[in-house]
Amino acid sequence: MRRLSPTISTLSVATLVALTPVLTPESAAAQDLRPLEVNRDHLVEMAALGEIRAPTFPNPPYRIAPDGSILTIPGTSSIVYNFRVGDTAIDMAGDHIEPGVSMSHPSDAERHALNVLAQIGNEVRIVSGEARGAVGTVIGKHGGIDNVMVEFPDAVYDDLVIGDRMQVRAIGLGMEATNVEGVAIRNMSPRLLDALNAAGMGVDGDGMLQVPVTHLVPAKVMGSGLGRNHVASGDYDIQMFDEGVNERYNLNSLRMGDIVAIIDADNTHGRIYLEGAVTIGVISHGKSRVAGHGPGVTALLTSAEGRITPVMDPDANLATLLNLR
Repeated sequence: MRRLSPTISTLSVATLVALTPVLTPESAAAQDLRPLEVNRDHLVEMAALGEIRAPTFPNPPYRIAPDGSILTIPGTSSIVYNFRVGDTAIDMAGDHIEPGVSMSHPSDAERHALNVLAQIGNEVRIVSGEARGAVGTVIGKHGGIDNVMVEFPDAVYDDLVIGDRMQVRAIGLGMEATNVEGVAIRNMSPRLLDALNAAGMGVDGDGMLQVPVTHLVPAKVMGSGLGRNHVASGDYDIQMFDEGVNERYNLNSLRMGDIVAIIDADNTHGRIYLEGAVTIGVISHGKSRVAGHGPGVTALLTSAEGRITPVMDPDANLATLLNLR
């Protein structure tokens, strides 16, 4: 198991606070927060089926970076043994690497349904092959290719085979906040909701939802995935081609599973730039060398009215929140 290292230093927190309204864990802890409440009794739980997806490559197998350099490196899908939730999303010889196990479906309609229905934190059970009966957790959703990423306990990986079938107990789609105004919920399971509440998420006396995050991301560097008219599936990418921005926002320390806040971004019904809006998401896949692409963010919470206050917390990662590694 790789140890999760802190991502925000004291200096970088001070810098970020100067850039946008944000709280430190100490200042947040001093407030009386009410846990985020939702329409839990109205949520429908249903099964969605997929299988471990084989990797594919274009022919020729090159990726062209904005500076004209050409690379041939691993990409999406498959079983990824050594880059999983909690591990770096940046320092790898790969492009759009999906942590853990990538699940899909050969039918277009059923593949799309799987990606929409699966929510971050849902239980996944293997129903065929040597690892049959093993249970994992949905940790990400990737747009375009429509893969769903799943984390399993370490001992399961050696028994997995491409093509093994997996069933998701999908619950969370249709979740709505009931004790805060102006906040929409997307792609979140009740399990993750409870974990975030336990980690300090809550509604303050001013009706603002405070949410623990590892990083702030400026909307100006968001790329691939913009322009969609919904956020019920997939993700959109953080462009990392400006080293000044990367350093200022500490983006080179991003990890798979980090909970991040995108500032001036609204993901209510589509991914747009909107001053004052805040979106909370999870890092679902690794960086890219291709123009307009980078680490992927699957939206979890969003407020066009800016009713979300990020709270800097280096432990706000799915590996810790859901006790996955």
